[in-house]
Amino acid sequence: MARINKVLVVGGGTAGWLVACYLARAMRSSDPSGIQVHLVEAENIGLLGVGEATFPSIRGTLAAIGLDERHFLDGAHATYKQGIHYRHWVRPPGTPGRDAFFHPFNQPSQRPGGPELLPYWLLGEAPAELPFAEAVTLQSRVVEGGRAPKRPQDPDYQGPLNHAFHFDAACFARVLAEHGTQTLGVHRHVATVERAELDERGAIARLITTELGPMTADLYVDCTGLRSHLAGGTMQSPFLSRADVLFADRAMAMQVPYDRPDAPIPSYTIATAHEAGWTWDIGLQQRRGVGYVYSSRHTDDARAEQVLRGYLGNAAEGLTPLRIRFETGYRPEHWRHNCVAVGLAGGFVEPLESTGIALVELGAYLLTHALPADLDDLPRIARHYNTMMVARYERIIDFIKLHYCLSQRRDTPFWRDNTAPGSIPQTLQDKLALWRYRPPHRLDFVGDLEMFLVASWQYVLYGMEFRTDLTPMRRSYTQVAEARQEFATIQQVAARAQDDLPDHRAFVERMVREHRERAGRAHAAA
Repeated sequence: MARINKVLVVGGGTAGWLVACYLARAMRSSDPSGIQVHLVEAENIGLLGVGEATFPSIRGTLAAIGLDERHFLDGAHATYKQGIHYRHWVRPPGTPGRDAFFHPFNQPSQRPGGPELLPYWLLGEAPAELPFAEAVTLQSRVVEGGRAPKRPQDPDYQGPLNHAFHFDAACFARVLAEHGTQTLGVHRHVATVERAELDERGAIARLITTELGPMTADLYVDCTGLRSHLAGGTMQSPFLSRADVLFADRAMAMQVPYDRPDAPIPSYTIATAHEAGWTWDIGLQQRRGVGYVYSSRHTDDARAEQVLRGYLGNAAEGLTPLRIRFETGYRPEHWRHNCVAVGLAGGFVEPLESTGIALVELGAYLLTHALPADLDDLPRIARHYNTMMVARYERIIDFIKLHYCLSQRRDTPFWRDNTAPGSIPQTLQDKLALWRYRPPHRLDFVGDLEMFLVASWQYVLYGMEFRTDLTPMRRSYTQVAEARQEFATIQQVAARAQDDLPDHRAFVERMVREHRERAGRAHAAA
């Protein structure tokens, strides 16, 4: 039996270092008897630090690799994220009706034995026609009040409200590199990979680097980003475009200083729809990361820059945007022979729901738990891995398309094309047809293949003002009084939560200060 002894991650950045740290912790790489994890990256490769948003799974990943939360917040310039605030997605600005909705990370409230609240909200039993997210969870009120999702006494990566993080991706990569090499036993090599050489079976035999010559491993993990140097280049794994469904293929981003040092930091991503795409607005500790994601088929770069500068106003003066090109799609064979693509090397979905890093986490998790003891098992493991990744991508694409295809906007070709039935996958059309007369249910989804739980579909579906007609079934819902009481209780608890939870900026600054004080004491003791 040929045992796997060494894994070589090719490429640094968030993807490379997150995979390396996760593998090293799980495989006990700090122990000579464990599988050894090596990472090779070029010295001067540019890393994007435009402001990165994540998915709640990031908390479990950071806890799994043993990274202290305060250290992470300090080093990555991180802040907390409790959901996404959508503006102008339902209808154009200035049109009568609500112009925003919130997708929170908390699940809808449901006390043990109590009624599921969604049907009663659909039947009009919530008070004052509250939006769905505000009616069923206190998180909407908490973020409106500028509060953090946890308190200083809560353990690392835990708290009363579900959350993720915003951070500077370049700074985060440096934190992971330090943690991986100093704590987890990752072996870092600084070199430029020129090419890969194949053996007679078509597997990678060795990498040839400029500075270090040949490098070998039992398994190679391609984290070279959109270049996909190994998977797309050497292994010729084809790319399946889904640009027929999701049209955005460009982005331009700016790092925007706050107008004052104590400016409030929203604990959510702001996603504002525009004529040919949407802007993200992410608050970090010292600045905002703002960018415009758009379709080159529906606008040009000059107009896109005008839209971005118009959104920012005077804050954009003197700033030059970073321009990024991409295409939504994926490689159906992430894993070929002894090469696995993780992150952008394997595929990309536009960043609307922050799936980029979540897909890196998934790749690291699947790779760790699928890694065979016997190299002869690689083909079977690869088939399973590829099946899981393809299913995830297709379901993510359906969920992102949901935001576009339900829009009532018809003011530009971009929105008219997005709502055209021909651009909507049949799988999504089937779901929407089912939900015309009943709400989404967990049995509509296969848990292990989904990134988004049923609550996320519900928040977006009804935030976009989708109509589910439960009138014919009204007599089936007999717990009206209990549901009304539960709606009222949620509003009462939400008011108290704003008093119990700290201000977001003040909480982040406290966590950073405590880390620096602790680090200072440790340094003095040494």
